[in-house]
Amino acid sequence: MTGEPTRPAPAAPPGRAPEPAPAADAASGKPAPFTGPAPAAARAARRRDRRVYLRSHPVLFALLCATRRRPVVRLGRTLLVHGTEAYREALTRVPLDRTAPGTTGGAAARLTGGGLLFDQQGAEHRAARRAVAAELSTGALDRIRPLWQAVLAERAPELSVRSLELVGLAQELAGVTAAALTGSTACPHTLARACADAAAAAARDHLPGPRPPGRRRADATAATTAADLTALLPDPLDAMLTVAAVTTTVAALPRAAAWCADAGLWPGVDPATAPGLAAELLRLTAPSPLLPRVAAADATLAGLPVRAGDRLVLVARHAARAHRRGPAPGPAATQAVFGAGPHACPGAGLARALLTDVLLALAPYRPVVARARVDRRSALPGYAELTLRRTAPRVPGPRPSRPHPSRPEESRPEESRCG
Repeated sequence: MTGEPTRPAPAAPPGRAPEPAPAADAASGKPAPFTGPAPAAARAARRRDRRVYLRSHPVLFALLCATRRRPVVRLGRTLLVHGTEAYREALTRVPLDRTAPGTTGGAAARLTGGGLLFDQQGAEHRAARRAVAAELSTGALDRIRPLWQAVLAERAPELSVRSLELVGLAQELAGVTAAALTGSTACPHTLARACADAAAAAARDHLPGPRPPGRRRADATAATTAADLTALLPDPLDAMLTVAAVTTTVAALPRAAAWCADAGLWPGVDPATAPGLAAELLRLTAPSPLLPRVAAADATLAGLPVRAGDRLVLVARHAARAHRRGPAPGPAATQAVFGAGPHACPGAGLARALLTDVLLALAPYRPVVARARVDRRSALPGYAELTLRRTAPRVPGPRPSRPHPSRPEESRPEESRCG
């Protein structure tokens, strides 16, 4: 992103739900472009975000950086796919084995017993995708959006009197959204924790690199995690869709807010610019930076032969050009963080809308990062803690309630909200 920041916009008073951005923009995936910060501010934001990768998955990040100059690099039976066109070609033209060990579908089948969107094939996969797309349609957005806006209206005003820990807020937003989509009555925080544990167990199965010692203990932990998740979400498809939605949301929202704070983007956030900024931040942070896949048949990719059984590591971060400085690339790169063709994420519009509303809720406070701690065990690069502190003058409005010292039940952690 280049150029000067856009003009400051009138801020919504704290305590009031942010004005929704036009639903068509958030759901269609074609938001208005956002004019970004000066290059020096963008470099500061990029440096902090790189540290998330370096501290959470250092070996993997070093391997990807060393090989990213070519669109496709073969290392034995593994192909690292970096180029935007090669990435799209791998998802649309190369036959993929959706149940192979070391893939997302294989991990899903291992945790839940199979029969999921991630490990289905052919007509079964297309039918499941149509059903999921219907669930995540604009009607679903209109139904669910008020729920997460109510959470934002309650929690964002904490910035007027004290700091706000954003990872916990992201977990609550993700849990509320997932519960509404699946009809679950589980506590949002309990649901989010179960999904994070399941995703971390699955990631050990399909991230490239040496396997740590204690595999038998890890398998036992994964089985327990799967049982906990099944108790909350008995339907396997609901369980895996929730895991995907919650883990990407909890990874994406804090990283996007940190980028905004470091790059000084808050003055330019308003209902007109927020959808475009949300789409750009999702491209820059690439919450799911790589997709592990396995070729099901012989093919070619960027001129290189692909044999059945070859492992494909599709680097969404590089396909989205998130590692490149300069003007935002075209639509193909922006879409890359959500896949492509029949393997595109059906929840892209929902994700953009949620981030749009988070930006609108935080912008009036012009928050900066007061404390950041990277999560070293999560499936996706992200924060274990990200605390924001306001810099804007406090706007008159309702003050959030503080826990009373004589009532310890109100001062317990976030899970106390679940009753």
